[in-house]
Amino acid sequence: MKTASLATVTAYCDRLLRLARFQDWPGAANGLQVENRGRVTRIAAAVDATLATLRRAAAARADLLLVHHGLFWTPAHPWTGPRYEQIRLLLAGNLAVYSAHLPLDAHPKLGNNAGLCRALGFRQLSPFFFQREAWLGFQTRTRVERGELVGRLERALNGPVRLLPGGPTVCRRIGVVSGGAGGDLQLAAREGVDTFITGEGPHWTFAAAEDAGINVLYGGHYATETFGVKALAAHLSRRYGLPWTFIDHPTGL
Repeated sequence: MKTASLATVTAYCDRLLRLARFQDWPGAANGLQVENRGRVTRIAAAVDATLATLRRAAAARADLLLVHHGLFWTPAHPWTGPRYEQIRLLLAGNLAVYSAHLPLDAHPKLGNNAGLCRALGFRQLSPFFFQREAWLGFQTRTRVERGELVGRLERALNGPVRLLPGGPTVCRRIGVVSGGAGGDLQLAAREGVDTFITGEGPHWTFAAAEDAGINVLYGGHYATETFGVKALAAHLSRRYGLPWTFIDHPTGL
């Protein structure tokens, strides 16, 4: 059985994802969040570090779990109830947790947005959606019927898409940002796109999309953020010769 040093793997991830360049949201805590005994033999990947995904990672005998949404978005104390069970599972299963939030959205090859653009058939990409001192997404200039674009996104995500039809029926400049960027659609509009693809957004964005004259496609927060952890796990598997598995635990949101 092949093994790799946890310190070596996570230091490589830090460099690969350029963690030091990002000023993420409070609580993101990018990087190694939980150590194990120092070796990696099997990698698991999941969008969210939750009690359910930790249980499945431990059952899969993984000793490194890669996630997009880590453990520390809310205060991490007291260690009772579900929080105690998380800690117990981590220690009993010798399971390390590595989290990458905005760095894994923005990565030009392994990121959520790069992966989603590839799945949609977009090839000529330029930076898009400058937020928190970084370009997080990508945009493309093309020509595609709005209905066809909805169909492409549904096939790429294997699920339903919500369309806010505030823009033209033929899309020519499309911006892509995974996750919950709908609340910032004015930023997308200011950057000049006529169509904005993201995961989710609040109720008021329907009127905001009409006012701004842009289409908004909501594919689901979870669904749009499966690409990055899968790509990172596959990349590490090739580099270190370690098996990996994806823990699919969709929220429907």
